[in-house]
Amino acid sequence: MVQERDNSTGKRYNHLKGEKSPYLIQHVENPVDWYPWGDEAFRKAKRENKPIFLSIGYSTCHWCHVMARESFEDEDMAELINQVFVPVKVDREEHPDVDSTYMAACQIMTGRGGWPLTVFMTPDLKPFFAGTYFPKDDTELSVGLRSIILNLRDLWEKNNEQLLESADEITDALNQLSSTRSGELLPESTLTRAYNVLTNSFDEHGGFGTSQKFPSPNLLLYLLRYFEHTGEQGALDMVEKTLQAMRMGGIWDHVGFGFHRYTVDPGWLVPHFEKMLYDQALLTLVYLEAYQATRKYEYRETAEKILEYVLRDMTSDEGGFYSAEDAESEGVEGKFYLWTQQEIKRILDVEDYKLFTRIYQVKERGNYLDELTGLFTGKNILHLKKSVEAMAEEMDLKVDELKCKLDTIGEKLFEEREKRVHPRKDDKVLTDWNGLMIAALSRAGRILNEKRYTEAAIKAAEFIESNLCQNGKLHHRYRDGEVKVEGYLEDHAFLVWGLLELYEATMDSSWLEWAYHLNQVLLDKYLDEENGGFYLTSVDAEEVLTRKKDLNDSALPSGNGITLLNLQQLSSLLEDQGVNEWALKQEKAFAPLVDQAPTGRIIFLIGIINRLGPFYEVVIAGEKGEIGTEKFLEILNRNYLPRMVYSLNSPDEEWFKGVVESFKEKKSVEDQATAYVCKQGVCGLPITDPGKLLAYLSK
Repeated sequence: MVQERDNSTGKRYNHLKGEKSPYLIQHVENPVDWYPWGDEAFRKAKRENKPIFLSIGYSTCHWCHVMARESFEDEDMAELINQVFVPVKVDREEHPDVDSTYMAACQIMTGRGGWPLTVFMTPDLKPFFAGTYFPKDDTELSVGLRSIILNLRDLWEKNNEQLLESADEITDALNQLSSTRSGELLPESTLTRAYNVLTNSFDEHGGFGTSQKFPSPNLLLYLLRYFEHTGEQGALDMVEKTLQAMRMGGIWDHVGFGFHRYTVDPGWLVPHFEKMLYDQALLTLVYLEAYQATRKYEYRETAEKILEYVLRDMTSDEGGFYSAEDAESEGVEGKFYLWTQQEIKRILDVEDYKLFTRIYQVKERGNYLDELTGLFTGKNILHLKKSVEAMAEEMDLKVDELKCKLDTIGEKLFEEREKRVHPRKDDKVLTDWNGLMIAALSRAGRILNEKRYTEAAIKAAEFIESNLCQNGKLHHRYRDGEVKVEGYLEDHAFLVWGLLELYEATMDSSWLEWAYHLNQVLLDKYLDEENGGFYLTSVDAEEVLTRKKDLNDSALPSGNGITLLNLQQLSSLLEDQGVNEWALKQEKAFAPLVDQAPTGRIIFLIGIINRLGPFYEVVIAGEKGEIGTEKFLEILNRNYLPRMVYSLNSPDEEWFKGVVESFKEKKSVEDQATAYVCKQGVCGLPITDPGKLLAYLSK
């Protein structure tokens, strides 16, 4: 029975009324009597001896919408669910602790996972059956949700002990997943093994795998670092082919910019149209590193266009970054992004129409298939078969001339598309994803020498500091004035990363001081001191069945992997041997797991590259903004030097001098800006010529 009826509108609301999560708000009028995750639901389950039906998704999840329309908005199904279970609805982005725990349970039981995540569990929160999307009724390919519920109802009533035993076994298996045992530091051969695995799984279209195609920025970042570390050209070739194919494919929004989540085909053509903030941040970083490594303008341009999309469409007035945009508009996936030939003909003049439809492969029958009939719909996903440079040569045009024409046409199409009904925007602000975007904008600001990017990063950091830091704690989610959920490992780790990047973009040590403080919180509240590694949740947080410790990279890098990189950078910047010891313990704690499946923990391997080195710390002594200082910074920012951190010893720098004893000794020589290059605590002679600094670092 639903909790409340609004007499003025006649609408019924379940127990999600009052929640701020956009995903939960989407389900507030379902006839399913959803409860949010919390004690009220758990007490009800125990009191009535009912199992819990846990449904986890997120606001821009296409198959979540499908399951909702088929089952959760159906009165008969809702009545059945309400009779048998206490239904609980969770936004995975708001509660990653709940999601990661029960996703792991689903993978233990079924060997796979995804969203919507559907879990059936005891009143003590122990799972006994799980899956992902289920149709309402049985099909040739799948058992229906109705059948599952009826079977589980019978089992709960007649074979309760068997279900409880199964739930205990699965819970024990979950606890085992978070156990770590210390090993030895990993050898260089681990890096080579990972490279060979990626080489063997690399696809002719670019990217990895041969069915669906995900951007996989974690893998691309590793390959770039592996190339820089070893000089292995094949690593860079894989990155370049992937970046070029993605930029030409339908996964890229050729009108409004930004990347969609993934494609359902191996050729990067047909996307799942949702856009996620974290994809934009991580892919910006990949394209920027590729630009540094190759100096190819196309990578810089792509990074700039991603950021144009984020700053235009995904940024709040206060400076925080929104989470995602839906794949659907008006209930139809991709409707906002698809074009018919006739629509384009109506917008453009004859010459522009011919040019655009030729380059972007626009056909009368279209290239987008109807899911039900398998027939072409007349709608087109814009994409390139050849690069703009190749097309310019084929058409006997100058590249710049063709790009200018396409930009002008693109602006006309963008203006027209803006009149359409937009996909829903998930406007909650998540600390961890914002940390990634702060890192990307800060890196873009210093590499491209664009202050507007750095200023946007500063504004976002200030937003987090003002709104998500309360009562001495960092929090996870902000929306509509409400702050919710104590920060997780990733909130601290990704924000520390962003602040480290922001320090290098601004040379303002207040950002570094905040990063150091947040890292100390991780050491104090999240660290497994006995076995090593960091838990997802604080020691003060309420435990969700098991306190999880995870190293696996997903669409996001793992919090433990990024924490390793942060520890390495902080120990080098601050010459702190104690922090370095924690970095070494972090590597040893997870070494056995990394050794088993290195490509699944790929961010951790970047930490191994850093440790094998050489890893440099550069201290520049000079006035901020002075010509000599800026020339040194230009060298460090322009060139691809990923195994390096740097700091500025300016006359007014106080915090560093109070923390790093040797900082005071690194002074300007003869009133010139001076660089000191240090490696493993040993510093070379002072350098006053920026050219010599580059030569030294490039040996």
